[in-house]
Amino acid sequence: MPIILEWMKCFGDNWCSLFDLKLDNNHFDGLEGVYIIWYWQDGRIPLTVSVGQGSIRDRLLQHREEPQMLALRYRNLLVTWASVPDFQHDGVERYLGETLDPIMRKRLLSIKPTRVNLPWEESFVVPKKI
Repeated sequence: MPIILEWMKCFGDNWCSLFDLKLDNNHFDGLEGVYIIWYWQDGRIPLTVSVGQGSIRDRLLQHREEPQMLALRYRNLLVTWASVPDFQHDGVERYLGETLDPIMRKRLLSIKPTRVNLPWEESFVVPKKI
């Protein structure tokens, strides 16, 4: 049984744009968890660019500056995130990395994967006004 995460969306029940997301919003103050950056391939297939963990604001700000992300900006990169307790960060990131096979692959953590729902499983997505 997977852990059920509440994946976030932006205003209007839309996926958030990595480069347009207002990361100065107080929603991100102290927010720790996991995130997924992707784009829609052929308008319907999510192609994962990166997964990660930590301070959501700080990590997404870093990604916005990475040459690899900037090179993919034309793809309309999207992002979602979920709050996860610190002790589960590594296991969830490992699961997301194995399951979604991101283009920008980091090392796989040497910890047992913690299975979670994916953001495209619509019944588990919580729209937020960010």
